[in-house]
Amino acid sequence: MNALLGPVVSFLVAWGMTAWLASGSSPFRIMDPPGARSLHSKPKPRGGGLGILSGIGAVSVVRWASGQDFALTPQLVGAGMVAVVSLADDLRHMPATVRLGVHVAAAVLLLWGANFPEVAGWLAGFSVLAVVWMVNLYNFMDGMDGFAGGMGAWGFGFLALCGWVAGQPDYAWSALVIAAANLGFLLCNFPPARIFMGDVGSATMGFLAAAYSWRGIGAGWLPPEVPFLIFSPFIVDATVTLVRRLIRGERVWEAHRTHYYQRLVRAGWSHRRTVLAEYGFMMGCGLTATVLMKNSEPTVTLAVLGAWGVVYGVAALLVGRAEQTGRPTTG
Repeated sequence: MNALLGPVVSFLVAWGMTAWLASGSSPFRIMDPPGARSLHSKPKPRGGGLGILSGIGAVSVVRWASGQDFALTPQLVGAGMVAVVSLADDLRHMPATVRLGVHVAAAVLLLWGANFPEVAGWLAGFSVLAVVWMVNLYNFMDGMDGFAGGMGAWGFGFLALCGWVAGQPDYAWSALVIAAANLGFLLCNFPPARIFMGDVGSATMGFLAAAYSWRGIGAGWLPPEVPFLIFSPFIVDATVTLVRRLIRGERVWEAHRTHYYQRLVRAGWSHRRTVLAEYGFMMGCGLTATVLMKNSEPTVTLAVLGAWGVVYGVAALLVGRAEQTGRPTTG
């Protein structure tokens, strides 16, 4: 398949499918009523992640039909497992134990087939936990118009750039296909959103983010800090929020609206203003990560991660200040 044709097809199919799912003519409509973790005040359709998966799937089918492989089989099977259980959860609530069991199985399958160096003991457990956490944190962060779709477009776009820099054209091309599908979805999800991604999109994108990270790390050409930095706008917010809630003794399994992006919106920032600020973080993190591809000396890596730690710390303080000086909203 032509290098540019794949991403273009992915973008157009994802856009068309998402627009159809968002329209009143689609018989497949899963409504998302406002809840304890919602920032919207009126019911809106969700399940737009099916548009993203349709774009990726269309390119996969064409590439397979032409006798070419699209990606490693364990990645596709694992992503399919996560997508199916997530869609079932969108349609009809699935027990957390079932979802978690599928996430763990998909993570084990992924690490088994991602050319990851043999690990044992606590390191193996940590690797599985990291994948499962990525799946779930991506889902937690899908709570604002244009946010998860934007992370998918920026994140996989920068992974594609890193693959190109490292001389990995197949990896770069397939990552770009995923980025293009997210961009197609984003046309219907950018504030004000017409449709939400839903678990079928967010959980699967989280798995694919982990899959493409481990794929490069296992092959030895992608430094672990690079994908971490690329997806740090999601990783840092979700992880710090979880730790804060644990320290406060809160029930972390219950829905909430205390992620930093949620706090900004509740402090009076619009969805558009907040998501554009987040895009700035995504772009800055992605560009810095690409630089690390060229210079991964330990001192440089520590300096870069330390600098971003300071940036995130300052951002957290500014969010607190916005809550004190802004106009709180409850919707």
